[in-house]
Amino acid sequence: MTIVGTRPGLATSVIELVWNFAKKICSLGTRYWVLSSRYYRDSLASTSQPASCRPRQECTLYQFFSPGGLLSRTHPAYEFRHGQLQMAQAVEQALEEKRHLVVEAGTGTGKTLAYLFPVIRSGKRVLISTGTKNLQEQLFYKDIPFLEQALYPNGAAKLRVCYMKGRANYLCRKKLYDLTDQPVLSGLEQIEQYRAIAAWEKTTQTGDRAELASLPESSALWPELDARAETCLGQKCSSWNRCFITEMHRRAMESDIIIVNHHLFFADLSIKQASDHAPDAGILPEVGAVIFDEAHELEDVAGSYFGVSVSNLRIEDLIRDVESSLQRHRLLRSTIAGATRNLRERSQFFFALLPPGVGRFAFQNRPGFLEENGVKFIALMQALGRLASEIQNLPQKPEEVFSFIRRIEELQVQMRFLMESEDRNTVFWIERRGGRGATDVPARHKQNVFLQATPIDVAPILKTCLFDQLDCAVLTSATLAVSGGFEYIRQRLGVEHARELVLPSHFDYQNQALLYVPPDLPNPSTPQFSTRAADRIRRLLEITRGRAFCLFTSYAQMNEIYQRLSRELEFPMLLQGDSPKSVLLEKFRLTPNAVLFATSSFWQGVDVQGEQLSCVIIDRLPFAVPTDPVVAARVRAVDQAGGNAFFQYQVPAAVITLKQGFGRLIRSLHDRGLLCLLDNRILNKRYGRVFLESLPSYRKTVELKDVESFFGAH
Repeated sequence: MTIVGTRPGLATSVIELVWNFAKKICSLGTRYWVLSSRYYRDSLASTSQPASCRPRQECTLYQFFSPGGLLSRTHPAYEFRHGQLQMAQAVEQALEEKRHLVVEAGTGTGKTLAYLFPVIRSGKRVLISTGTKNLQEQLFYKDIPFLEQALYPNGAAKLRVCYMKGRANYLCRKKLYDLTDQPVLSGLEQIEQYRAIAAWEKTTQTGDRAELASLPESSALWPELDARAETCLGQKCSSWNRCFITEMHRRAMESDIIIVNHHLFFADLSIKQASDHAPDAGILPEVGAVIFDEAHELEDVAGSYFGVSVSNLRIEDLIRDVESSLQRHRLLRSTIAGATRNLRERSQFFFALLPPGVGRFAFQNRPGFLEENGVKFIALMQALGRLASEIQNLPQKPEEVFSFIRRIEELQVQMRFLMESEDRNTVFWIERRGGRGATDVPARHKQNVFLQATPIDVAPILKTCLFDQLDCAVLTSATLAVSGGFEYIRQRLGVEHARELVLPSHFDYQNQALLYVPPDLPNPSTPQFSTRAADRIRRLLEITRGRAFCLFTSYAQMNEIYQRLSRELEFPMLLQGDSPKSVLLEKFRLTPNAVLFATSSFWQGVDVQGEQLSCVIIDRLPFAVPTDPVVAARVRAVDQAGGNAFFQYQVPAAVITLKQGFGRLIRSLHDRGLLCLLDNRILNKRYGRVFLESLPSYRKTVELKDVESFFGAH
């Protein structure tokens, strides 16, 4: 059937969709971002250029990092690391030559100082993007203050540094004040949280929710008060001059070093692309170079921000915001209430019709779905249009109204793309989050359905939108190389004409770590594996006296083996999901002989030094789930292009993940411990050699007695 109001080839790509949409509604939506950035560029023109930060001009890189140099005299745990000096020299050369650099710096290299000092010496404004909040905090609260003290011991100068997070981390004062006038709170917990936030707002300088240690991560109140972009009024806001986002923009414009995370970086980049390269778009200032730390995460993060996502939750949030705002302004007419009620019903009908499934799965046969359910799709689109029309007809329009119209138009364009686009570089899929009895998601996310579109290959997008536009990009991580080379990362990210450097770790892996692969366990895909693996894990934990991470590639495997061993072992057992990640880590650090059972979120960005973590056990080679819709689409794309997806995509991705997981163990020169992979395909499959060639030079064994000797057990 033909869908009314649409046409074939509505959008040819995700990027084109976003560009065209932004051009269409720039006057309603992105103007707030544009105005805020332009305001500061104009008002701070005399101060926004980076200061010349060339501390101690006579201090070369060698004089700083070498034995007897400045670093040795100021750092309490200094050791000369040749790889650190090599990396610093490569970064400085890249900045001077305006050329990209890809560098794998093994754990213990000291890579943060290796790029920070050349950045400071360069005198350029540089943006540093990290993969984790922990690294952001380390840079801002530890590494940069140390360098500042070392370089300017008498306080003669200060580094101008800004630490930026996503908007959802910051309080919106207008929302808080609006809630004060007409409180709509449910339960004592929300009332107590509101009082705590209201008291904190009077004293905070940043508005960063991280300062509110007492606020639960799962707070249902915070999303009603955060400064997310879709509800921002920009300069029209009554709290504009005291806005925390406004202040964050100002600090960024005045700073020489801006520290962000990958999510904020690509959110900002997508806004700039949507504004067709408008110089004032986005919230991040123009910079001379970008350092991507933990660059192994870039493909997945970039794909999520250059894609499209619409959910019943997003429509419900829109309805709630419209009703709340118009009630507050006494403008909620019966016609608008009828329009919101109609939209809520049409949304529920449409999302209930989407194909059933668990978790993430491909949206197969979208044309067939529209053929059968096109009337319901048209009804949803008409309901969105009706609400926009009713709001537009209000005689007196508060500023929020323009934001609502923009959000409705965005939903209409994105829904048409999701249902009708035939873009060959996009995979369309569905995700169901939560459900009856779900305990691992906040209440507001239960039983929600997400329609998603993700670029299959982000390399051409990143090449055009990012790397071709930057003078210098430095991509670094402890896990970028596969079999000693960067072909995989270059192909996946579209990095061309870059210098490349692989630096070994500073650690003595031959003496500090033992890699044990039991040759007698069955294939992980067989039914017998879980029982045999549980028995071997039990024996290993008895030898190590707990003090271990047991990392799994699936929740089902984790829970099954945890249940088996929790009845057999005397050690304190911690399970992912029982508490927030930060709480579990703190419990692990403070509990003697603890064992933590966890999945993907603990494979990287976790640092536990000392004997408390003496063993890391991984259940199987961490190949991505082949049925995942994005993974499956990328596999097909490589194969259809004449390549071999298994060796060019699946194996390299698993290698990097395995390196991340094993990297949890040895975090200092004094750490010592066992690495165990229960999957012996690494020994007897042809592709296993790629894994072994890519891992550090651990001492290796297939004998349990060597593990016992390593720990002095009998």
